[in-house]
Amino acid sequence: MHPDVQLVSVFPAGLRGGNPAPIVVDAAGMSDADMQDVARSYGYESGFVLPPPPGSDCDFEFRFWVPNHEMSMCGHATVGALWLLDRLGKLPDDNLAIWTRSGRVDARIRGRTNDGATVEISQPAGRVESLGDAESTEIIDVLGIRVDDRAPQPIQNAATSRVKTLVPLRSLAILDRLSPDFSRIEGLCERIGSTGLYPYAVLDRVAQIVDARQFPKSSGYPEDAATGIAAAALAFGLLANGMVEATERQITIRQGRAMQRPSEILVRFRLDGERPTGCWLGGAVRLEAQGTAEP
Repeated sequence: MHPDVQLVSVFPAGLRGGNPAPIVVDAAGMSDADMQDVARSYGYESGFVLPPPPGSDCDFEFRFWVPNHEMSMCGHATVGALWLLDRLGKLPDDNLAIWTRSGRVDARIRGRTNDGATVEISQPAGRVESLGDAESTEIIDVLGIRVDDRAPQPIQNAATSRVKTLVPLRSLAILDRLSPDFSRIEGLCERIGSTGLYPYAVLDRVAQIVDARQFPKSSGYPEDAATGIAAAALAFGLLANGMVEATERQITIRQGRAMQRPSEILVRFRLDGERPTGCWLGGAVRLEAQGTAEP
């Protein structure tokens, strides 16, 4: 079958920035093989919009595929799909509930301009765990850096939806020149219980601006231009390390510069009093191709 695929770039911070996401806004009737074929054809994380499961009390179900497998959740494809649905006049309300294979995701439209809706999606409170010396040494070796390239914070596994391995580096220059051994990343991630390495460097601690790169475990491509789920996990890692405070101030996570696809992901904690209960994740979206878009 030839589904109606529309291509958006999510979290762009410049003309060629953002993470491309093929979206099918009416995927009812598509098989798993059909969905995976879209992801393989385009080579990107792809999002598929379906009616909500009975009894879910949600507005839609979203499914996500990368070339190699299905994902339980994809932040940038969720933001992109909601932005596109709003553009097409298909959202029933400005406050929404989305069913995903990682559970319910809340979403909200915070305003509309000529560039489209401002979309935010929820993530639950993050779980953060420091890794041991042996694991950290192997991660440093796979990334091709020296021990003293690390910042003093621990290497951590963190997750709001999927586990990402946060690797603090001393500078943007070290981050930019990373040259990982991609042949070892999948095996390493299997051993440490992670779905990708997320090295980062703090650009401006006062303004809460951090640069990062994402090297996925086994998605079918070596690097992501923008990874919302990893950015949410990083926000909670920064909080655990005392590098940001538990407030609703915006945390800006920049990604994709090394790929010439500059991106900017915006994260804000959701608070119950002074206790973070999760976070809101959002950013810009741009339409790249509409109608039946060929890869």
